[in-house]
Amino acid sequence: MKFGIIGAGTIGSILSKKLVNTGHDVKIADARGIEHLERKEFAGTPVPVEDVITNIEILIISLPSKALPSIRNIIDQVGEEVIIVDTSNYYPFRDDKNEEIENGMVESVWVSNQLGRPTIKAFNNLLAYTLENEGTPEGTIGRIAIAIAGNDVSQKQIIMDVVNQLGFDTVDGGSLSDSWRQQPGTPAFCTELTKEELTKALKKANKEKAPFLRDKVIEMLSNPNLNPLSNKDIVNMNRDIYNS
Repeated sequence: MKFGIIGAGTIGSILSKKLVNTGHDVKIADARGIEHLERKEFAGTPVPVEDVITNIEILIISLPSKALPSIRNIIDQVGEEVIIVDTSNYYPFRDDKNEEIENGMVESVWVSNQLGRPTIKAFNNLLAYTLENEGTPEGTIGRIAIAIAGNDVSQKQIIMDVVNQLGFDTVDGGSLSDSWRQQPGTPAFCTELTKEELTKALKKANKEKAPFLRDKVIEMLSNPNLNPLSNKDIVNMNRDIYNS
């Protein structure tokens, strides 16, 4: 398939490499300009952001939440047939406080509103290390799963098929309005679960508690006395806190 990726940060870069390795055609862009791709480690063809949206089937947007409104003019030019995937997570300390989200709007609904297009929420509930290193063949015992939410069932299935190729099982996270169940602060977020475990975790999510638990984990990760933490350490910490 033909992919465009806007954002060459950690997740965007990892996805570019995994997609190329599985035989997909990938173009990648930085919303600030192609010069910002220099010295970044990614795969695929680097292009200006205006070119990343042409002749593609799937557009992956991997930007901080606060940067998403800045690409609305680009998204307005994306063909209606293109599936748009959002990988972002909202963090007030990084993205500035967003009053609509703080007042209860689901993060992905806010993103879709800013972009003016339906989106699929995916690739947001795994740690970067896991996404890059812990994919396994279909049928592997203990295979880690990713939650995928969105309103278009056929689009979700296409993304699920891609995720399977990249080494992970999938769980249908419901509509975009349900995607809060895979946001930071929930039992499904970066706890690296199997399909069965993730299905249960999505049901256990508590929307009111999630922001508090999210911030608690950020505080722990910022504690210099706890660093460096391994990927396994972070997963175990997330499991302990997000299930409390």
